[in-house]
Amino acid sequence: MSRVAYVNGHYRPLARAAVSIQDRGFQFADSIYEVWAVRGGRLFDAPEHMARLSRSLVELKIRPPMDERSLYAVLRETMRRNRVTEGIVYVQVSRGAASRDHGFPAANVQPTIVVTAKNLDRAVLEARAAKGVKVISTPETRWERRDIKSVNLLPNVLAKEAARAAGAFEAWFVDDGGFVTEGASSTAWIVDAEGRLRTRDLSHKLLHGVTRAVLIRIARERQIKVIEEPFTLSDAYAAREAFISAASNPAVPVIAINGRKIGAGAPGPVSKALRAAYLGGEAD
Repeated sequence: MSRVAYVNGHYRPLARAAVSIQDRGFQFADSIYEVWAVRGGRLFDAPEHMARLSRSLVELKIRPPMDERSLYAVLRETMRRNRVTEGIVYVQVSRGAASRDHGFPAANVQPTIVVTAKNLDRAVLEARAAKGVKVISTPETRWERRDIKSVNLLPNVLAKEAARAAGAFEAWFVDDGGFVTEGASSTAWIVDAEGRLRTRDLSHKLLHGVTRAVLIRIARERQIKVIEEPFTLSDAYAAREAFISAASNPAVPVIAINGRKIGAGAPGPVSKALRAAYLGGEAD
């Protein structure tokens, strides 16, 4: 079955879906995006993802292309047309198409919205989590407003490619102070020597992960002590466990960082328990 995309009010075959070459998302990365996980044909953590999309638009002063109710209808129709039951829905909104100029265009320029959806191979995702993944570290090179889910992702792309070249799945950015910020496309976590769950505190320096927030709630419900503070690579090397999280990859164990085995070098009990609890949770 050919895939279908929603672009500015129209559903089109993916191969023929297009935006203007003057679109500011293409010209300036003047655009934000959001990703919902789809499990059992339902959107996971739907309100939280919608709230983060709205926040990103506000922070960049991009006008919403439609109200939330209408956007949910588009998300579900795009899922339906693509027969997505286990996968993701991707939304991108730019400031619109206008003559190239760094300043904002006229107020009457309409935002551009693109929605796509695709199934993911759950067997592959589960096999990855069961085996665990490897991570490398890379210097932090991104802009300072990483709390905005913008499409300005070139440093992330380069970090991911460096990870692949090293035989790893993910790269962790490390700031000038030696502290891990987050992954190229995920939140970074460790279970330290005292059994505490640690991940960096929220600020402008990292994305406010929706899956992160849910995992913290689940951990606290299970009486796991959660510490929201930066940790170093040395802390990670000495940890009992490490893992990453994202909408499509909740609590995936990390078994090695920069070639150094973490804990027993196998998925640990905390990451496995959090993943099982998250995937057994409620959708929208």
